[in-house]
Amino acid sequence: MATINYFFRHEVAEKVREEGREEARAEERVKLILRTLDWRGIELSEADRERVRSCGDLGRLALWLDRCYEVTDAAGLFDGDGDGEGA
Repeated sequence: MATINYFFRHEVAEKVREEGREEARAEERVKLILRTLDWRGIELSEADRERVRSCGDLGRLALWLDRCYEVTDAAGLFDGDGDGEGA
């Protein structure tokens, strides 16, 4: 008897689900960063907000999330990122 492989158990489906989970984690971090900075009264330009919103790198978002509790201005959020933006 042949084994039935359902799509939801297929490795492609697992990869799609994991990508969805990562996107959800990134979206949540973006919300937390922007909300925390707003709550702290630190103003971001629309360009800076878009930079945060468009970032999909979970590691970088985690770094920005940590920084958003300590920075005194928007430039401090991006200091030392090494991508030529911010600082």
